[in-house]
Amino acid sequence: MKAHVFPGQGAQFSGMGKDLYDSSDLAKEMFHKANEILGFDITKIMFEGTDEELKETKVTQPAVFLHSTILAACLGDSFKPDMVAGHSLGELSSLVANKTLSFEDGLQLVYKRALAMQKACEVEPSTMAAIIGMEDADIERICAIIDGVVVPANYNSPGQLVISGSFPAVEKACELLTEAGAKRALMLPVGGAFHSPLMEPAREELAAAIEATTFNQPTCPVYQNVTASAVNDPIEIQKNLIAQLTAPVKWTQTMNQMIADGCSEVVEVGPGKVLQGLFKKVDRAFQTSSAEITA
Repeated sequence: MKAHVFPGQGAQFSGMGKDLYDSSDLAKEMFHKANEILGFDITKIMFEGTDEELKETKVTQPAVFLHSTILAACLGDSFKPDMVAGHSLGELSSLVANKTLSFEDGLQLVYKRALAMQKACEVEPSTMAAIIGMEDADIERICAIIDGVVVPANYNSPGQLVISGSFPAVEKACELLTEAGAKRALMLPVGGAFHSPLMEPAREELAAAIEATTFNQPTCPVYQNVTASAVNDPIEIQKNLIAQLTAPVKWTQTMNQMIADGCSEVVEVGPGKVLQGLFKKVDRAFQTSSAEITA
């Protein structure tokens, strides 16, 4: 069985999507539609913007989403996933790919999500840190004893977990985790504490938009970040998507569950190869590739 997976924030690069725009009339049409929906020329930033411009959450999230969903649309009949999943933001890309959401609705939700998250980041200075070379349970235990907000946010792969929270709590966690044997505890250059209770204002803001959006019956199951299991019910998908902003991304668990459910091949749809690398950390022999359109 083949899974198509969709990357999240951090996979962006200057020039992303330009090859699609130049080679496909469908891609050109979708990019122009995106500029109209967003009310600014995101294609110009994607094709010509600096790394700094692309790092802005309100640009990054729609840019990665557009690259992924337009690439999936351009694959045409060759795009036949048995299952889909997306890392954080990528979950919205996966929901357009399996027809749960329309392209237009998906883009509007992504932009609202980006703006709401950016606003939440400004309320309280917060951050994230990558913890390398330590058991998940040990990281969870140490986070639980620290005063202030610090929680596991991204279970990325065995031996790689990202924590999220207020600056003092994350710094204290890094100190204690290093003392307890973590190989590395690396503060990340991010704008805020994504997938933590500090995103509650963003979750509340986005919930209204998600509840007002039509969710259709998907063409194949989506493995959602909150549950790490296959979901087919549009109402459950909607509920999990709302919960995702303050809950951890269970990517390690998702990969293991997909493999347990019969996944033998993964195709990454969108910028970069981060998710392929994470699957290789679960099983070095696992078959992975990047989606490409052929002329």
